[in-house]
Amino acid sequence: MILDLQLSGLRAVVTGGTLGLGAAVVEALVEAGARVVTAARSKPVHPVEGVTYVSADLSTAEGAALLAEAALEALGGVDIVINALGGSNTPQGGFAAITDAHWFAELNLNLMPAVRLDRALLPAMLSQGSGVVIHVSSIQRVLPLTESTTAYAAAKGALTTYSKALAREVTPKGVRVLSVAPGWIETEASVAFAERMAAQAGTDYEGGKQMIMDWLGGIPVGRPAKPREVADLIVFLASPRSASIAGAEYRIDGGTVPTVV
Repeated sequence: MILDLQLSGLRAVVTGGTLGLGAAVVEALVEAGARVVTAARSKPVHPVEGVTYVSADLSTAEGAALLAEAALEALGGVDIVINALGGSNTPQGGFAAITDAHWFAELNLNLMPAVRLDRALLPAMLSQGSGVVIHVSSIQRVLPLTESTTAYAAAKGALTTYSKALAREVTPKGVRVLSVAPGWIETEASVAFAERMAAQAGTDYEGGKQMIMDWLGGIPVGRPAKPREVADLIVFLASPRSASIAGAEYRIDGGTVPTVV
């Protein structure tokens, strides 16, 4: 028996939907019957039939506005907003290597797209008295790697705090807000990173994966998550099956975080 997520015909907007986790979320939503608009700077290598793809740089205010306008035009309204966009380009070297430009770049990629898109789309959701907003944060907010992810972790920490504040404001008006905090996901970007680490250490990809897991203090399930595993959780939380869940953050990290948070 296949669980019906009751998403058929619902209108969804996904950020970063051409690669990695975002692409997996788009695929899962479409399989569940949702209508989807998504945006990213890159074109999809394997576009999903029926999905509206918008070319936009969501790290800018103009890009977020372009996606919001395209979504409202294509869908006539929005029921689900999933901010899956994120990443880090800050160099290694600890706090001293992080310039103002790096800080602003991390905030503009990992926090502001959600803030801007919510500001553009939430009014319509509040007018209809229903909707779901999900922000993808990260376990890095509680487990930062000081050598390389301080700014990224801080931006994701801000996203989680923003999500909680937004939930308290709009949940009583019919719009649920949640966040999901993945651990290491085996996306295209993380595979490339593991391969670079492996090359530098003179080992293979599996050796590179093990290096990253060691940096994280270990992953008890023994591997990074697959994008679709995280996407399935997100899509379930976005569905009417989760109608009583609001204001919470769900961690999916294979047991990486060793404490209760």
